[in-house]
Amino acid sequence: MADPSLVSRAWNSDMGYSFRTSPVALVSALIALILIVAALFAPLLAPHDPMDVASLSLMDSFKPPVGMPDADWSNILGTDNQGRDVLSAIMYGMRISLVVGVLSTLFAIVVGVGVGLLAGYLGGVSDALLMRIADVQLTFPSILTALLVDGVITAALPGTMREALQIYVIIFAIGISLWPNFARTVRGSTLVERNKDYVMAARVIGVPSWRIMLNHVLPNVIGPVMVIATLGLGQAVIAEATLSFLGVGLPSTQPSLGTLIRFGNDFLFSGQWWVSVFPGIALILMVLAINLLGDWLRDALNPRLR
Repeated sequence: MADPSLVSRAWNSDMGYSFRTSPVALVSALIALILIVAALFAPLLAPHDPMDVASLSLMDSFKPPVGMPDADWSNILGTDNQGRDVLSAIMYGMRISLVVGVLSTLFAIVVGVGVGLLAGYLGGVSDALLMRIADVQLTFPSILTALLVDGVITAALPGTMREALQIYVIIFAIGISLWPNFARTVRGSTLVERNKDYVMAARVIGVPSWRIMLNHVLPNVIGPVMVIATLGLGQAVIAEATLSFLGVGLPSTQPSLGTLIRFGNDFLFSGQWWVSVFPGIALILMVLAINLLGDWLRDALNPRLR
């Protein structure tokens, strides 16, 4: 349980004041909180279980959402072609999208921060080599990089293992496509920090380089990483949805928001628009809330705007 004094200090800090006086940040945080809670507790909150094939009936397919003729209040947002409740499917799909987005962003942070620290602190050949690798990757759109990595790894896996490992392949592919942004930011901050007096003093008394990087330099360059991580999470969710929409993402047994949009796209112009539109709205709200929180965090951590 959080210490009340710590919560009070955080609430009355500069960032706390910036947060509670920003309507955009408050609304974005509220939307993000609602979506995250709905996703995490989908098995408890969802009115139906879309993963339970035995409970599905084709007789319930294409029920319209509430507000249209022949609507059923037991399916507020209607049903899809298999009779799955769209609202429940969205809640379960958001959970998968968030898991993939968070884990791939964490993977990108670990790789990018590690590479950026090494390049900025060591300098010389190591810096040139690592940054040229990052520059080459940045010449390609991140979604194409993720698509290439996913295709190569999936083709190399045995057929019996592809579906079981697909979620890990997607996390790795998206994470690899995002790490250069973290690496370049951390490298630039590390170049500034490594010449400061506290780093010089640590070198003089014989502190190992790895300890200087982890205990002294890293805490002072982590601020920008928080902002990029927030924005990177939105990019990761969009990348996963794009890959799933293209049919190379998660298998149909693990439907994410992108998979739901792809399924509904086949019926978009035949009158059953809700099968695709409502998952699309959920995806837009999730990414928009995350990006607006990232924009607020960037402004809150910028001393020039205080």
